[in-house]
Amino acid sequence: MAMDIKQANNAINARTATPAGKGGMSQETATAASGTKATQKLDSVSITPQAQQLQNVQTKMAELPEIDQKKVDDIKAAIAQGRYKIDPEKLATNIASFENDLSD
Repeated sequence: MAMDIKQANNAINARTATPAGKGGMSQETATAASGTKATQKLDSVSITPQAQQLQNVQTKMAELPEIDQKKVDDIKAAIAQGRYKIDPEKLATNIASFENDLSD
């Protein structure tokens, strides 16, 4: 929750600016009481393109399925036994695709 510090400081200053023992109003309090409103600047927030990109990546990551441990164990066993065959063309294509996705 955002809080306008200037407004809070003005209210504090208005209370402390009143002389002790005189029940009068300070200039700022009198202005506010008479209905004259000073123009207030509202705070604004803007999200940088990097933050938007990070948010998109986080959304995509949340949509990915969790790791299939059985599949990982099967591949580890196949590698250890020499049964796992690697297609260099497919590997090169996948690496190039991954690099292209990173640059976008």
